[in-house]
Amino acid sequence: MSIIKKLWWFFRLEKRRYLIGILSLSMVSVLNLIPPKLMGQVIDSIEIKNLTVSELLLKLFILLLIAFGMYILRLIWRIYLLGTSYRLGKILRSQLFEHFTKMSSSFFQKYRTGDLMAHATNDINSLTMLAGGGVMSAVDASITALVTLFTMLFSISWQMTLIAIIPLPLMVLATSRLGRKNHESFKASQAAFSDLNNKVQESVSGIKVTKSFGYQAQESANFAQVNQMTFDKNIISMRYNSMFSPVTLLFVGSSYVLTLLVGAYMITAGLVTIGSLVTFITYLDMLVWPLQAIGFLFNISQRGNVSYDRISELLEQESDVVENESPLDKIENGPIIYDIDHFQYEDEENLSDIHFQLNKGETLGIVGQTGSGKTTLLKLLLRQYDVTVGSISINGHNIKDYSLSDLRSLMGYVPQDQFLFAMTILENISFSNPDLSLEQVEAAAKLAHVYADIMAMPDGFDTLIGEKGVSLSGGQKQRIAIARAMIMNPEILILDDSLSAVDAKTEHAIIDNLKESRQQKTTIITAHRLSAVVHSDLILVMNKGKIVERGRHEELLAQNGWYARTYESQQLEMEEASNEN
Repeated sequence: MSIIKKLWWFFRLEKRRYLIGILSLSMVSVLNLIPPKLMGQVIDSIEIKNLTVSELLLKLFILLLIAFGMYILRLIWRIYLLGTSYRLGKILRSQLFEHFTKMSSSFFQKYRTGDLMAHATNDINSLTMLAGGGVMSAVDASITALVTLFTMLFSISWQMTLIAIIPLPLMVLATSRLGRKNHESFKASQAAFSDLNNKVQESVSGIKVTKSFGYQAQESANFAQVNQMTFDKNIISMRYNSMFSPVTLLFVGSSYVLTLLVGAYMITAGLVTIGSLVTFITYLDMLVWPLQAIGFLFNISQRGNVSYDRISELLEQESDVVENESPLDKIENGPIIYDIDHFQYEDEENLSDIHFQLNKGETLGIVGQTGSGKTTLLKLLLRQYDVTVGSISINGHNIKDYSLSDLRSLMGYVPQDQFLFAMTILENISFSNPDLSLEQVEAAAKLAHVYADIMAMPDGFDTLIGEKGVSLSGGQKQRIAIARAMIMNPEILILDDSLSAVDAKTEHAIIDNLKESRQQKTTIITAHRLSAVVHSDLILVMNKGKIVERGRHEELLAQNGWYARTYESQQLEMEEASNEN
């Protein structure tokens, strides 16, 4: 089967454990043949009335030894087969997680969070079941069936054996057809599960927005629709899955009927004894599991094949940002030079004719209307995307010449949509280095002007903030994110509209702290409120992906362009708000 070839790398990796498990399982199958044989001999001895007490006790003792041996062997194969299968889940989850960390932003725009979670949970569980229960079923069914059939054929009656297996080829054809149907239905049910995962993740994340708009009824209806679709797909899959066992038992029942008819005739003809017929029927009963296992194996193999293909599709995705195979040994802060002729993401032009230089220790302010390309400029510097036509250099070297880890270690980044972990404030601020002292964390919090807010909370820095900082205000989340970046004391600090949720007074205090603490270090600030960038050494005004104005604050005011008009308008708004208060 193709799925066995796909997983062969794992079976080779764990061949020792699998060999021990398979050997133990094989011995159980062989020992299983002895009790029916002993039982048939006892029945024949009773029939001819020559059974002695010593013979009966000996056979009972042998049965006890076999039972104990099978107990030990079953324990071993469960540990070495089923236990080893969980290693596959561990390896694949690690591979997926590592792969996710290497992918660029475009990957996460293509695949939604819930879909990625479904691959890392449901799909891997299907493969774990295949590597454990599937291998067990294949080995046990094969060995038990072969050993039992040969025993029936050569030690009891080859005629009865041939008659008994007549329905089996028909059963193989029936289960094969069901396997193909099950493959298609399981593929559809897995896709539906991914959609359901996405819906749950989005609904829970956006519960505040849903409630604030009074949209609970509509959202519940939308969820019910996705839930019903997933249910319907699973029902179809389960319907085909449930047909395996009845189909198998139908053909096994046919074998019983044929065996009883032929066996009764052979007893009357003196060709077999009653004990032999009982032993034969017991062996035939032992074939029920291997025959059912064929259906189970078809089912689990088809599911595993679908899941492995889904996981492989993810792992085969390549990042748009390619790591340099021979990066520079070290990186140092220096002049940042943007020399971009053109940058396009997908079919839409994002940036063109971007040329400027920011020297070490200077502050760059980037302003402009929403969608003007401010954030795109920063993402190119961080190599979340790569420049298509042109280059960006730091300290005289193209940023592509550095390793990604070295490049990003130079920077502290506070994005527009700050992400805080469901941990304490202390753990969030010291995320880059958990070994930082409380004094260092407090110093960073003071620089970000959030120390007083934290100390006003009942548990201070030990306050649990909930998922994505749900218990904090927008301004508090921004300032904690700034503290998390500033505690690294990065050579290049990037604030992407990270002061939008704080008031003018707090903004001014943070900017003053930045100027004082970041001398000889580079700072880049994008903002809609121009007061955040008036102190900058260079201010760029963006519009439709181009630089339309540039200079210091005073120079831009003198140009009487967009910057001057916007600054005057914002100053008037602040004065009016101050007068109202």
